[in-house]
Amino acid sequence: MRITNKMMTNNVLHNINNNKNLLSTLENQYSTGKKIQKPSDDPIIAVRALKLRTNLSEITQYTEKNIPDALSWMDTTESSLDVVNEILRQMNTYCNQGANDTLTAEDRDSIVENLEQLKQHIYQEGNSNYAGRYVFSGYKTDTPLVFNEPTDEYTYRITEPLCGEDISAEFKIVNNVDINAFDKENPDAFDKTMPNQIQYYRLRLGYNNLEPGASIEYTDGSTDAEGYLVKTQIPITAEKTLTDPDAYQPGDDEVYFIAETGELIFGKDVYEKVRKSEHLDVTYSKKEFQTNELRPEHYFNCTRTSADGTEVLNYEKEDLNYNIEKKFGVKEGQEIQYEVNFNQKLTINTQGDEAFTHDIGRAIDDIINAVSDVQETEEKMKEVDKMLEDTNLTPEQRKALEGIKEQLTSEFTLRTDIMQAAFAGGLSDTMEMQDKVNVAMSDLGGRYNRLLLTQSRLGDQQVDFEDLLSSNEDVDLVDTIIKYTSAETIYNSSLSAASKLVQSSLLDFL
Repeated sequence: MRITNKMMTNNVLHNINNNKNLLSTLENQYSTGKKIQKPSDDPIIAVRALKLRTNLSEITQYTEKNIPDALSWMDTTESSLDVVNEILRQMNTYCNQGANDTLTAEDRDSIVENLEQLKQHIYQEGNSNYAGRYVFSGYKTDTPLVFNEPTDEYTYRITEPLCGEDISAEFKIVNNVDINAFDKENPDAFDKTMPNQIQYYRLRLGYNNLEPGASIEYTDGSTDAEGYLVKTQIPITAEKTLTDPDAYQPGDDEVYFIAETGELIFGKDVYEKVRKSEHLDVTYSKKEFQTNELRPEHYFNCTRTSADGTEVLNYEKEDLNYNIEKKFGVKEGQEIQYEVNFNQKLTINTQGDEAFTHDIGRAIDDIINAVSDVQETEEKMKEVDKMLEDTNLTPEQRKALEGIKEQLTSEFTLRTDIMQAAFAGGLSDTMEMQDKVNVAMSDLGGRYNRLLLTQSRLGDQQVDFEDLLSSNEDVDLVDTIIKYTSAETIYNSSLSAASKLVQSSLLDFL
């Protein structure tokens, strides 16, 4: 085969160009630290880099945004539950003292004042928020759990789900002594009937100061063909006020509704009929709410209307109902979930009804009312003692006043028993709520630990993906320098060889 000068020159230029391209590639790798500058340099590395970068971006989102945000939310929740638990512990101590010790008037005043303040504080914790979002109000993170100020802007029609076990046997004093009825001119006319105690059956609703009008439905657990509970209406015989002397003495087949205290008083026969019912729904209305009262929409099925009677929310009618209960009374969860890993979500919120109940506030109200009754009797006893100090009393008047004092002593003893029973009820309620809070804290703690484990695992994965990404994209600088030096030597050698070849021609040999 004949080799011409042109063929040799072309080969030299081709080799020089290849060596120069290799030198340029190595120079770019050395300058940038990356294996490729564009996808066409190596499509396999480019595709693998895109996948690794996507995974690393998602892990970074989880570790730097989602998980820290979730941990902060749960830290806020845990802090509030710790405070609630401590408040309940203090309440429990006061109730235990009131239920078991003989208290002076000063002791009772101190206990009642402390319990009232603790009650306010425990509900204020329900409005804890993280980054402007209320942590205990489910999906309605822009709505506080309790009212921040008194309001009568809306009327709520509430359906409160209860059961027969919520009906309790309570005691009431009748034939209370009315010293204003004592007439010095006719002392023998004073009613000498001794105060006595009666038992009644009470269903305490979640609120007091209700509007007139309530209804009751109960079921024994039977269902219809479609699986819905069969409910039976219980008629309310009468609506009573505290000034009615028979407010707590219904007939055996009667039910009284006391709106100002939020109580339903059952006659014996009605009580026996419903006491084993698993579902006892009471529907009632409430308009005036006080500071730190729980908002009904977080707890019950209810419809809210404005003061002029029109719906406040501009939705379809069914959307106006805050549907907390399903047809079998199973609570519908409002779980706020964060995506904390690939296809893995974690519930971060604790709902208000898991830690805050109406019972504790109502129990404290019962204690306050019972203490107030004892104080009222004490004041009457002091007034009678002062009247007995009058030296101008006739024997008939003195005898009548001593009889009144005996009646008041009996009334004081009975009311003290009821007060101690109220403290005992508060003790039971605080213990039950503590159990409820502890369960909520345990559940939160379990989820918190899972989140920490996920965070740790993602941290390891993030390091692994960064190493893989670096291994896929980055060059070994030492190896690149060696290759660059070698390529530079080869390139210079090719130039040297080419210069010698180009200088020689056929004329040099003629």
